[in-house]
Amino acid sequence: MTKTAMKRIGEMAKSHGLDDFKWIDPKKIVTGHWVRAKCIYGCSRYGLKACCPPEVPPVAECKNLLKEFHRGLFFHLPKKFEDPQERFAWSREVNKRVLAFEREVFLSGFHKAFIFTPAPCNICGECKSSKRECRNPSLARPTLEAYSVDVFTSARNFGYPAQVLKGYEEETNRYGLLLVE
Repeated sequence: MTKTAMKRIGEMAKSHGLDDFKWIDPKKIVTGHWVRAKCIYGCSRYGLKACCPPEVPPVAECKNLLKEFHRGLFFHLPKKFEDPQERFAWSREVNKRVLAFEREVFLSGFHKAFIFTPAPCNICGECKSSKRECRNPSLARPTLEAYSVDVFTSARNFGYPAQVLKGYEEETNRYGLLLVE
């Protein structure tokens, strides 16, 4: 990918409110089976969303997808919520913006553009539990965590903050990724 193309995509990112990003080599993203185990044994919504486990590929396939790309735009969205319930509307709005970004990149000639959303899919409000029942399959995208990405280690490796939050009053750091060739 040329520097001109990267600059153009970076400008598109900024026009969708993604101001804090870095170009990365997707092969440097850290994945782990422990991330999937956290979904299975630590998430109260396990099995209830069409873009989350078990409706995503096995860990090895997730890692292989990342290896197919040479460039990725890793983006950071910090946010502090006054009311924890605000995070649902914020997530929906952010996911719609990043999906519009992916579409713009795709329509600009980058046919392999694929985005990982910074928050679980909630385009419909009430998600179906399987991809076959999804009301908006053309908009459904997984998070990095759903694809077994160790977001904590990966974000830190790329120079971003990542820590376990002790409460909703703390600022959250959400991350997403556009894979593109």
